[in-house]
Amino acid sequence: MVHFHPDLAAGRFIPPIRFGPVSTALLNRVRPRGTRGAEDLVVEDRTIPGVDGQPAVPVRVYRPRSAVGRVPALLWIHGGGMVSGTALIDERSNIDFARTLGIVVVSVDYRLAPAAHAPAQLDDCSAALRWLVAQADALGVDVERIAVGGASAGGGLAAGLVLMEHDRAEVAVAFQLLVYPMIDDRTVVRTDHTLEGVRVWTRASNRYGWTSYLGRPPGGAGVSEYAAPARRIDHTGLPPAWIGVGTLDLFHDEDLRYAAALRAAGVPCALEVVEGAFHGFDAIMPRKPVSRAFWRAQADALHGAFFPDRPPIDRS
Repeated sequence: MVHFHPDLAAGRFIPPIRFGPVSTALLNRVRPRGTRGAEDLVVEDRTIPGVDGQPAVPVRVYRPRSAVGRVPALLWIHGGGMVSGTALIDERSNIDFARTLGIVVVSVDYRLAPAAHAPAQLDDCSAALRWLVAQADALGVDVERIAVGGASAGGGLAAGLVLMEHDRAEVAVAFQLLVYPMIDDRTVVRTDHTLEGVRVWTRASNRYGWTSYLGRPPGGAGVSEYAAPARRIDHTGLPPAWIGVGTLDLFHDEDLRYAAALRAAGVPCALEVVEGAFHGFDAIMPRKPVSRAFWRAQADALHGAFFPDRPPIDRS
């Protein structure tokens, strides 16, 4: 019998949702609202150059008005299975990161599949990271304290971006925050996978997302490790990481294997496994205590990476 977390018991009534061309097109017509209740932040929409003559990339920047001097920054990459979503879907979380930690947050509006295949999405994220470094003076950002993070597909892009920038040795990433990341196309073709209890992002949706992103059937040979970071063999020298995932998440196994691979290579990696939590539980039920605790774990991880000499965040 499947056991849902007590805070997430209503998740058992979530119907099987299948993302495909029609449902995704309808979903993408819904645009999140703009900023509300962030008077203590400077929130700006920018359009930055793409890499190597590729299309310009929209980003949204959040900076605390109280920030003095150079502060850390988080490059945030939204989820949506590579086929949906915008830079605004995680706005509340991004505002809270900026406000709670006193950091700059830059959220990337990368191109979506299947209109654009890999590596277009990663190129857009790389353009945003390089822009963030180039504009560090204007933004008041400390280039020695830049983290890359994302949720779901955004977590996969974050992991891939970290690998790519590490190999290029041009931009140093201090930390990677990977929230139930989508990192292994081979999960689509697994035959030993227990799917009982999986909600929100299912095997059929995963196949559609990976096929749209890669522009080819997933699971075969020749897939880039930047597109599917779980295919990486050598993790030596990568920046510290935090990975969070629920036990009822389709990505549970691939995420735990990635954490183990990082640790085996000597990369510090905190792992937060939420018993009885399904994919995107914190976005669907954000006010539940387990969801709030999951976000606080992310904020604490960033705080520890950015401010190692400061005491933990005061929750009183």
